[in-house]
Amino acid sequence: MPASILPSVWFCLVVAMIAAYVVLDGFDLGAGILHLLVARSDADRRAVLASIGPVWDANEVWLLAGGGTLYFAFPAVYASSFSGFYLPLMMVLWLLILRGISIEFRSHLHSAVWEPFWDAGFSLASALLAVFFGAALGNVVRGVPLDAKGEFFLPLWTDFRTGQTGQTAVGILDWYTVLVGVAALAVLARHGALWVAMKTVGELRRRATVWANWLWWPVAAVVVAVTIASFTVQPRLRIGFAEHPWTLVFPALGWVGLLESRVGRVGQRRFLGSAALLVGLLTSAAAGIYPCVLPANSDPNLSLTISNAAAGTYGLAVGLAWFIPGILLATAYFVYTYRSFAGKVNAGNHE
Repeated sequence: MPASILPSVWFCLVVAMIAAYVVLDGFDLGAGILHLLVARSDADRRAVLASIGPVWDANEVWLLAGGGTLYFAFPAVYASSFSGFYLPLMMVLWLLILRGISIEFRSHLHSAVWEPFWDAGFSLASALLAVFFGAALGNVVRGVPLDAKGEFFLPLWTDFRTGQTGQTAVGILDWYTVLVGVAALAVLARHGALWVAMKTVGELRRRATVWANWLWWPVAAVVVAVTIASFTVQPRLRIGFAEHPWTLVFPALGWVGLLESRVGRVGQRRFLGSAALLVGLLTSAAAGIYPCVLPANSDPNLSLTISNAAAGTYGLAVGLAWFIPGILLATAYFVYTYRSFAGKVNAGNHE
């Protein structure tokens, strides 16, 4: 493989790992967001947990894979983003912990007092994680105020402006990143509703289907709003799609997925449509900012790209040789797990 394309290959691998995490752990988060809304009884809540029980923790492996791949291939981006986003990353870590212990303790600590507490913790942590992950994506698309050393610091919020009109005091949260966070909440909630509808039966399945149908309209609205806002906030998107017209296949995938998740047969086809929407949205963002990995909104020339942020050519080549068999083994394991878990669930599966 020519050395010149190795950074691009690793950029695609990072995007693929993150997309896999969002699709797989996304339905876990969505099930948590709607946990208290679709589940009316203890049996319903146990059924919702049973629908994700065998896979929720394994799905988070893809988040670690994405972070590890980013660290290996683009160490400058990893160092810059993990220091600049220190506060929100700590908040995400605590939310992941709260969500995990809520799932486990709810299943092992049977109490009329504690079970509602863990149910609420599961739902709250899932919703906040969706918003935080969406805001993180919004920050990457919008850009951050990188300096000449490739470093930056962002407060949680300032005046909610995006820094695109000359001001530099931007925060992690502004009107655009909040919009993307709300969009992530809506899209993942519907993704989870479609998963629960696919995996359960009876009244619980009916309620999940009703929520999935109703949420399609807010999801369609926020997808349109985020698309328009993204091109307004980040001019690089127009340039990226103009330079590589073939990448328009990614937004096309998203729109097809959005329509299929509405008109497809209730069950697997609608869920796969929702997955295609998520993949389309993420790959569209990545294709639009390419070759940037972390754009700079202070000065585009300071952006971290696949050229100035990548590891050495030898390391990328050797890493790729080890990555391929490793990811094939991981994929085979996930295929086996999901095939073993195929079919409907019942509350008794999560005792």
